[in-house]
Amino acid sequence: MAIGDKFQQLSKLKKMRSQAMELQRELAGEEVEIEEKGIKVIISGDQKLKRIEIEGEEQHRLVKVLNKAIKESQKTAAKKLQSMSGGLSGLLGG
Repeated sequence: MAIGDKFQQLSKLKKMRSQAMELQRELAGEEVEIEEKGIKVIISGDQKLKRIEIEGEEQHRLVKVLNKAIKESQKTAAKKLQSMSGGLSGLLGG
């Protein structure tokens, strides 16, 4: 692969990364609120629990442990995706 082609691919990857980061910032500002049978959950668009209330009582510990579990599951998914795609080396012909 020619150096120009690799530079063009790197440029595309940088643009895609920038777009993904912008989307993540936008999602972080969004919130979804669900309330049902005395339980209220507020979660951000980037999948971070903001608040859990059960019968009007806020559940700080539950929010903390669930966010930790979500983060770990996202790490696991990212590792699997990376191993499936071969990382960036496959995209760059390396």
